[in-house]
Amino acid sequence: MRLLIMGPPGVGKGTQAVGIAAHYGIPAISTGDIFRANVKNQTPLGQEVSRIMAEGGYVPDEITNAIVADRLTEADAAEGWLLDGYPRTAGQVAALDDELARTGQAIDAVISLVADTDVLVERLLKRAELEGRADDNAETIRNRMVIYTEATDPLLATYRERGLLVEVDGIGSIDEVAGRITTALDAVRA
Repeated sequence: MRLLIMGPPGVGKGTQAVGIAAHYGIPAISTGDIFRANVKNQTPLGQEVSRIMAEGGYVPDEITNAIVADRLTEADAAEGWLLDGYPRTAGQVAALDDELARTGQAIDAVISLVADTDVLVERLLKRAELEGRADDNAETIRNRMVIYTEATDPLLATYRERGLLVEVDGIGSIDEVAGRITTALDAVRA
């Protein structure tokens, strides 16, 4: 399986990505994890990412696209993968399309975890309280939800038009949501 997973902040996308990947025997590839590992290890890429983020910027698509393309060539991704956090822009969608065409691969499905914003705000406020994240207040969280929706809706529309979008209710226990996802993906594979 070659999969993408998308969902608003707080929906449990990272948790579900790991479970889906384990279920299908494919790597869960998180661009955020790749960036954090490079920053921690102070690689040349990590130093560049640190500089960009210190200036308040976003890592440019060219860097992100190259990292993902490189990661997809690793041996553990030969039979499939799940991308978490990528693509995030129309340019990244186009770059992924180009890379997959170049390597003769195709996306099997795009999982979109959906949830009521108020439920997610409450969930994130509880997490902020438990983790001592003073900067996570209701206004900040709602603003991140708006930014996510504005950035992601066009991507979801693209994948919906291609018949790849699989929308799954992201509210419930980890196991309940995982069950919904695998049921929906197994139906796609059938």
